[in-house]
Amino acid sequence: MAELGLTGLRILREVAARGSFTGAAESLGYTQSAVSRQVAGLEGAAGTPLFERRARGVRLTDAGTALLRRADTVLDEVDAAQRELDGISELATGSLRVGAFPTAVAALLPRALRGFRERHPGMDISLREGGTSSQIRRLISGSAEVAVVSVLPKRQAPRDRRVTLEHLMDDPLLLAVGFNHPLATRRTVNLDDLASERWIASSTKASDSMLGAWQWAEWKPRVELIAKEWTAKLGLVAAGLGVTLVPGLAADAVRPDVALVRIRSERPVSRVVLMAIRAKDELPHVTEFAELLHDVASELTAEMRRRIATR
Repeated sequence: MAELGLTGLRILREVAARGSFTGAAESLGYTQSAVSRQVAGLEGAAGTPLFERRARGVRLTDAGTALLRRADTVLDEVDAAQRELDGISELATGSLRVGAFPTAVAALLPRALRGFRERHPGMDISLREGGTSSQIRRLISGSAEVAVVSVLPKRQAPRDRRVTLEHLMDDPLLLAVGFNHPLATRRTVNLDDLASERWIASSTKASDSMLGAWQWAEWKPRVELIAKEWTAKLGLVAAGLGVTLVPGLAADAVRPDVALVRIRSERPVSRVVLMAIRAKDELPHVTEFAELLHDVASELTAEMRRRIATR
């Protein structure tokens, strides 16, 4: 079986996927005769036919199916090894492409990126801000290597076998009120006491905003004013025109004429912050940055707990 080279195994996989020698040749950039020779060589080494020739294309035999299963494992490992070797050489002069939702860019990413740049000053770093769905798409397309995304409790994060999700932290949602609001001097408030408040959010639909964090409650938030940007929301809150939710990650950036109040509830009023990377991506610079993100997330979690406890 020593004659089963990597080229032959790749051709075996492509012929099986395409269902024909012609399709495999077009996909791999080979001539049909070259594909036929490789398959013949594989079958000679295996001592048995690997494909059943038909009038329209080919189909794997039992032996071909067994070999393909092993070939997938071998080729995946070889490809992973090549990516790892490429990553080692890129640590000095390569690039790191990161994406994250806006609040993570304000608090979580700066520390992690600073730590990474201190270790690897020669690497280029690019950062794109965007929502969870767009970040997952960028990751799958290859335009990002690491993404920080968020989901509300009981919501499903985007699922794709090409993406691996890891929990980074839980980000508590705080109530933002103007200084003249009756709750401005309170440290905490019960969730049900907020049913009559006028809300400022990015959408009238709770499912499209952080207000969806408590869709299980008996009441629904009454959204009166729509504002997409944080500066606009907090400006309206400061003017006494309503209340809004602020994630704990953004607490340090809240303007001084807005007060933050903790929300008490039977269920957590928070969102889940996740790191997304491509499945089986073991590039050294990606692994190292992922570890930095976990470390910074742990630090921020501890800091937020201390800050909230002393409010």
